[in-house]
Amino acid sequence: MNADRRRLDMETSSFDLLLGELYDAAMDDHSWSRYLTRLQKLFQANYVTLILRIPQDSDRGLMLIIGDIEGQGTISYTTYPGSETPFVNCPVNQVFTITDLMSLDSWRESDYYRRHCTQQNVFYVMGVDIAPPSGGIFRFRVTRPETDKDFSATDRALCDALIPHMSRALHIHSLLGHKHSLSALYAQAMGRLSIATLILDSNGHLLETNQVAREMLAAGDGLKIVGGRLEASYPGDNKRLYKSIRAAAASSTGGRVALAEALSIARPSGQVSLGIVVEPVPQQNWDEGESQPAVVIYCRDAVGQSLLSTSVTRQVFGFTPSESALAMELANGLSLEEAAGSLGIRRNTARAHLRAIFSKTGVRRQTELVRLILNSVVTLGQS
Repeated sequence: MNADRRRLDMETSSFDLLLGELYDAAMDDHSWSRYLTRLQKLFQANYVTLILRIPQDSDRGLMLIIGDIEGQGTISYTTYPGSETPFVNCPVNQVFTITDLMSLDSWRESDYYRRHCTQQNVFYVMGVDIAPPSGGIFRFRVTRPETDKDFSATDRALCDALIPHMSRALHIHSLLGHKHSLSALYAQAMGRLSIATLILDSNGHLLETNQVAREMLAAGDGLKIVGGRLEASYPGDNKRLYKSIRAAAASSTGGRVALAEALSIARPSGQVSLGIVVEPVPQQNWDEGESQPAVVIYCRDAVGQSLLSTSVTRQVFGFTPSESALAMELANGLSLEEAAGSLGIRRNTARAHLRAIFSKTGVRRQTELVRLILNSVVTLGQS
């Protein structure tokens, strides 16, 4: 049995493990390093590189390199001579080696080899440009020094067998990345609207919150966390809260359509009660287990100050800094006299600012001004 045949048998026996690490990498950035390290040993290579993004406005591309190089094993920006490399315009999803593009003598004489490969002891190159369904091109490269043998037909066959799996893994990774980005944007939007958002399992255990909710729970004025579970401050409210949570959880797992339920939660401080909305979280058919998201609760503090952006207010309405500061105080519920005191200005000065604000916004009463500001994009800006 020749060496290539023995290697093919060995590769086949470990193929499941190799694919397992590849699909782990689809779920987690850090697992790509383990997968490429296994390929380095499998192909007896000095370097294995996955180029995630070629340079745009600079000479640094985003890539992951396994081998004897600074920063190896981490996704980082590394110099990539994209304008000089001969590995361009190759057919996607097709394995190639140097001899598919030129003779080895021509390769030795090329500027690219002399300037960028000799110092890294790179001579033989096998690669493929992978184009997953989600778009983009990922450039996969495996290299060996000249003291080793060129990549064989068996090496190429193994690389070719990996292409559809790598394409699928990169596609999954891209989709998960997009989903994560959207989730982060939704959470940021909730925070800007000053809406506390709490996600619970079917037993009322807290799974996730946004920043507004964390601040509300830390205050413990109406809602709090006890033993990992959400609780209301008063037993009567807590009983009604859990009746709504159980109904929402049953709806999320039973396939029934349930309307959102609104509750009023009393606050020990004596402030106006918290208004909350309890809704089921839609479940996938194969989701099961006690720690699955089952219920989402939205809460808005009617007496809390709105998170308004002074800079956005100036840009939207053309206010001066002094006018914008006054408008923010009024929008947060202060009277003109209280706002003047808070800002340290005279009442007549505040009146002058208010007249200018009315002129620029076209409103005539303070209540109309507050409504205008709170219904504008000002509430979406960051302070």
